[in-house]
Amino acid sequence: MTSRRYAPTGYRRAESSIASAVAGCGDRLGVDMGTSDGAARLHQLQLDQLLSELQGRIEDVRGTRDRIHNLLEAVLAVGQGLELNQVLRRIVEAAVVLVDAEYGALGVIGDDARLAQFHPVGIGDEEVASIGPLPSGHGILGELIRHPKALRLKELSEHPASYGFPANHPPMHSFLGVPIRVRDSVFGNLYLTEKRDGKEFDADDETVLSTLAVAAGIAIENARVFEESRYRQRWLEANAEVVATLLSGADQSAVLGLMVERALGVLAADVGVLLLPGSAPDRLRVELAAGAGSEALRGQDLPYEGSLAGEAFRSGEPAVTSSLAGDTRYPAHEGFWSDLGPATAVPMVSSEGARGVLLLARAAGSPGFTQLETDPLLGYAGQAALAMELAERRDAAQQMAILEDHERIARDLHDLAIQRLFAAGMTLQSTQRFVTQPHASERLQRVVRDLDETIKIIRSTIFGLRPPEGAAAKTLRARALAAVEEAAQPLGFAPALRMEGFLDTDVPQHVAENALAVLAEALSNVARHAGARSADVSLVAARGTLTLTVTDDGCGLPEGGRRSGLRNMEERARGLAGSMTAGARPEGGGTCLVWTVPTADA
Repeated sequence: MTSRRYAPTGYRRAESSIASAVAGCGDRLGVDMGTSDGAARLHQLQLDQLLSELQGRIEDVRGTRDRIHNLLEAVLAVGQGLELNQVLRRIVEAAVVLVDAEYGALGVIGDDARLAQFHPVGIGDEEVASIGPLPSGHGILGELIRHPKALRLKELSEHPASYGFPANHPPMHSFLGVPIRVRDSVFGNLYLTEKRDGKEFDADDETVLSTLAVAAGIAIENARVFEESRYRQRWLEANAEVVATLLSGADQSAVLGLMVERALGVLAADVGVLLLPGSAPDRLRVELAAGAGSEALRGQDLPYEGSLAGEAFRSGEPAVTSSLAGDTRYPAHEGFWSDLGPATAVPMVSSEGARGVLLLARAAGSPGFTQLETDPLLGYAGQAALAMELAERRDAAQQMAILEDHERIARDLHDLAIQRLFAAGMTLQSTQRFVTQPHASERLQRVVRDLDETIKIIRSTIFGLRPPEGAAAKTLRARALAAVEEAAQPLGFAPALRMEGFLDTDVPQHVAENALAVLAEALSNVARHAGARSADVSLVAARGTLTLTVTDDGCGLPEGGRRSGLRNMEERARGLAGSMTAGARPEGGGTCLVWTVPTADA
């Protein structure tokens, strides 16, 4: 008995459906499925379609592989350098290649949430110059600063934050931007525009650029650590040189000048200025200046109010601005300061408080000072305060040694010279009665009078050598000498000083004060206006009159120039019933100022 096998109903239905589908496919392809040739042709077509799809998949895989390879190369490239600016440039160049963009840029965000630096790629230097100032963080660029997340646009102009481009800017349409994070903070943003062939940036571009941004953050952190160590080394070298100069016994001006020069070099600043408290209680005076155009700054006064240096001096803390000339908080920085851009001022703090300010500035348009650069400055400026303290103590020690020497000379004059002169005078007076000739007697009387006058002179000298307790630095001689020494720095040379007469005994205090004020103003005028190579100062007290003479070999008094300073000196003389003249030197050229006031009954 033969058994018959029956196919299940489900299988028969499946076969029927497949056959119908194959037949339908054959109909759509124009193939007769009823013949063997038709079936073969259908099989061939299906095979070609599969091969085409496979080839497309292979191309996609190959493209993905190439893109991953390029991304790895870019990551390696940005991680190779340690110079921060070079690293930033490599990051932008790698990003442009990875996403096939025509233009790219990296913006570094500053402390004020604006772009402190901007590194473009794809635009030449001439084109950058024609466009004008680099962007600071407005429009779409500022959108990424305010909202640090990836931003992809088909058309830049359609975004609400867009407000157009400046003149001479190349046209840009598609846009892709991603933030760069260093640790937990946003360091800056990558901006890519104009994908080539008019295409749009897609999700793959965003993924690749975001991946590069992660690697860029690591590279930037490494570069910043390297830069920090390099700055630390430079500051250590500068401090070591300053300390060595201090210990060598160099004078205060040499130490302070060295400090300004070294700070300029370390921070790549264009101008360095050291300011000390001026004659007025609310002003600072430029004592030292170095760098481009510094000659015009020497001797200038700045008020505490409305100046960067004044703010640092009063607060005892560093002060920073992105534009010294353009900052409305500091209107005092006009005129000579108008060409300066980013600036920082740090107080020179000692145990006695702020003694001055060190101000460093760069030219307008230069990058601002970073915290990395300015953090060591406060300690460095403290070295200047230490130099001033050491100089003052050294001067005090020298003054004490001079006073001790003066005391010894005064004692010897009193105990030896005066006693012998007095004895000689007494002997001559006793001898005079034995002289009978009138002519000889007259000569003896004249000698006795000369001896008395000599004794008076020696006693006056002793009085000058022994000033009252604590008043050594308050005598007219000492203060005039100090004024001349102080003027040597702005002048660039030491004026010659000649003093005659009983300046510390015959000149009343109020006359001495006026004379010192006139001396300081006259030397200041020589430093600011004369362009002199030498100057002479004469201070003479004789026959009831004090005469101050200041001459220089400079350009002389200009015709029709400002004479407010001369007018003030002349008014001081008139107030003391004296007079003042100012004109050319007798030998020609330069200026000769003569200020004369009475001292008797003044």
